[in-house]
Amino acid sequence: MSPIYVMIDLTATGNRIKQLMVENHVTVKDLQEACGFERPQAIYKWLSGKSLPSMDNMIIIRIMLHTTIDDILVTNVDEYVRDDYMSLTA
Repeated sequence: MSPIYVMIDLTATGNRIKQLMVENHVTVKDLQEACGFERPQAIYKWLSGKSLPSMDNMIIIRIMLHTTIDDILVTNVDEYVRDDYMSLTA
């Protein structure tokens, strides 16, 4: 099997977090407080695609948005590649 090279699309991931926030009625302030930040700048960087949350904060986001990390992250991996890989590891 050849390696799978995954790239996370920061802008699309930020847009996905925004979409999930709206769907779940979660505000920037809610995320800020849950992550223990004094200021919301880090949240705005995630939403604008300038950075990604740390794994600890990604878990908090996952919990608050009632979803999975896979559903939050937008990557370049096509579904058929993911399905192929999953069938080989099953």
